[in-house]
Amino acid sequence: MALKSTIYKAELQIADMDRHYYADHALTIARHPSETDERMMVRIAAFALFAGERLEFCKGLSDTDEPDLWAKDLTGAIETWIEVGQPDERRIAKASGRSNEVIVIAYGGRASDIWWQGVRSKVERLRNVTVWSLGENVAAALGALAERTMRLQCTIQDGAAWIGNASTEPVAVEWSVFKAPEKV
Repeated sequence: MALKSTIYKAELQIADMDRHYYADHALTIARHPSETDERMMVRIAAFALFAGERLEFCKGLSDTDEPDLWAKDLTGAIETWIEVGQPDERRIAKASGRSNEVIVIAYGGRASDIWWQGVRSKVERLRNVTVWSLGENVAAALGALAERTMRLQCTIQDGAAWIGNASTEPVAVEWSVFKAPEKV
């Protein structure tokens, strides 16, 4: 018998001063049985960093044909495909062909550096792909915020981001850019 996903609820307030995006989101997140708190919270952070009117969580680990998050236009075409973790280069290339923009958010410190060296040569030629690596302790700090019911705030300003709740210090969501999309 397969284990079922655990449902988490999050009220997320976003103040993105860089993009002038200010919104409250009521999120329902299905945490796959094999997913850690850290990975789930990195998905929530990805949502906060790239939030928009049409961004939504997908089946992710439960379905190999869907990313962790995506935004589709009104015709159903995929505008933005967001992967969390360390997908292989074939998955990234497939996503690149299916969407206008692909964003990969790797985490895990040194493991992300090793992963990037393994996929770099194939991924660098993909024009519409962005690859970020979260700072070494960011995923663990975000994971510490995980609760079945959460109230989170995200502030983004001058290329920096913080996510927190009312009872703890905000987590500085730091990243380095492995690859930025090519300008056309």
